[in-house]
Amino acid sequence: MRKERAAGLGVHGVGDMARRVGATLSAMSLLLLVGSVRSTTGRWPVPYKRFDHRPKSDPYCQAQYTFCPTGYADGSIPLMKNEDVIEVYRLQAPVWEFKYGDLLEHFKIMHDAIGFRSTLTGRNYTAEWYELFQLGNCTFPHLRPGISEPFWCNQGAACFFDGIDDQHWKSNGTLAPVATISGSIFNQLAKWIREDNNTGIYYETWTVQESPRSNSSVWFDSYDCSKFVLRTYERLVQLGATFKRSIQTNYTRLFLFSGEPVYLGNESSIFGPQGNKSLASDIQKFYYPYRPHQSFKELFLSILDIYRKVVLDKTFYLYYNFEYWYLPMKPPYVQITYEEIPLPSR
Repeated sequence: MRKERAAGLGVHGVGDMARRVGATLSAMSLLLLVGSVRSTTGRWPVPYKRFDHRPKSDPYCQAQYTFCPTGYADGSIPLMKNEDVIEVYRLQAPVWEFKYGDLLEHFKIMHDAIGFRSTLTGRNYTAEWYELFQLGNCTFPHLRPGISEPFWCNQGAACFFDGIDDQHWKSNGTLAPVATISGSIFNQLAKWIREDNNTGIYYETWTVQESPRSNSSVWFDSYDCSKFVLRTYERLVQLGATFKRSIQTNYTRLFLFSGEPVYLGNESSIFGPQGNKSLASDIQKFYYPYRPHQSFKELFLSILDIYRKVVLDKTFYLYYNFEYWYLPMKPPYVQITYEEIPLPSR
């Protein structure tokens, strides 16, 4: 992962992004110290919504660093010869490693990707899925003056490019072979990656469930870089690949804990002309502390406000599939884990 691609930095630049996400992480630290209407689908977790095509990004969403600058411009993936033998690699490194080194490794906040090496040509490739505009924009919206509806820059996408940055993955993370596949399987996987990328277009940071217990109800599942890797591994197994299951694989997950969520409505039903003005105001006030461009004094006050709303008022508003949900928060409220998810088997 080269410097210009790391973490999908976007609209507000590195400094503002660090402050915006810093407010979130600082609030998380406080939360960690502290210890209805059913889904419209009738089942939990709410399924991640897929689309028939990827829409163009709104011009308001501008990335400071170009998304996937060294990838193929048309989104294509090169074909391999059927008789080729392709080595598959697990790639993992700390988020924002290009700027903070191994700092976030200590908090187990890691980015995941997949590497491929053609034994026939000796060429290496990297495939990863990350935010187009930055993690903060995928987690919290922008509140624009004079516009009641929060604005989201939350697209994520796959990036496939030549080469594997060995130093980046090895210095503070992992570069390990996990499987060997044929060129024919790789070509089938490439077709699937393009289809997956064109139908799964939005990034979702949070996994929301009832409690930290392993058997607790899951309300919403995340859709991020690690989920792309896990989906790809599963697809490879379906295509006939066999993984080296002796290799331990852990992934970062960000949790919110709540009672059963309450469905509130979509953007038009809440913020439209006939919308719920009181609810719209509550949602705006909830997201206000996560705004960018804050002074250190404002940031400190925002952290206190986040703590009050999430812990004392036990309130969180989640945006998922273009719809808003109320989460009645429960201890421990927020948790970052680095849990083992074994490599798949047939």
